[in-house]
Amino acid sequence: MKTESNIKTLGFCRGVNGELPDDIAILSCEDVPLDFHARFDCKGKEYIYKMHCSESKDPFGTDLAFHYRRKFDIEKARQASQYFVGTHDFASFCADCTNVYTTVRTIYSLKIEIVGDCVIILVKGNGFLYNMIRIIAGTLIDVNEGKFSPDDIPAIIEAKNRLKAGRTAMAHGLYLNRVFYSEQDLMEDNTNVDV
Repeated sequence: MKTESNIKTLGFCRGVNGELPDDIAILSCEDVPLDFHARFDCKGKEYIYKMHCSESKDPFGTDLAFHYRRKFDIEKARQASQYFVGTHDFASFCADCTNVYTTVRTIYSLKIEIVGDCVIILVKGNGFLYNMIRIIAGTLIDVNEGKFSPDDIPAIIEAKNRLKAGRTAMAHGLYLNRVFYSEQDLMEDNTNVDV
């Protein structure tokens, strides 16, 4: 928001939060140069994909995590996930690549953690294609179910063919966790997961 107001950034946060619905909150705001652009000045993003792995659903987590009724082999998924890290052509992990100049992206880290009954997949990269995180999550689910082995991932990436990768995981497990505007913040390894 462009303004000539003397209100400090904390005051803006408090004022905006007072007007927002209960399910949305502003965590912080900063002064930026006039030529700043939220999208084009972005250096990278971090997404979280959450799965609740239990036979029983979590009534408090309805539509907040993908309910997966099977046991999740985290070690098998971690073996597969290492192949996504680096700079690759991720055309196999894009639902619609017709509107992008290139399907090459860099993933800086892909971590998988278990918190209680939840599996948390954290992916940090310089940019993402349409449904890319959900297709990666779906492919890791397919690895868990034995439809792919962890060592199949390089061939799937190399194929550059959406039909070679796994399913597209449900949307309600996906969260944009952080947006990075400096290379230093992007390269730091300080992800915090709140389930």
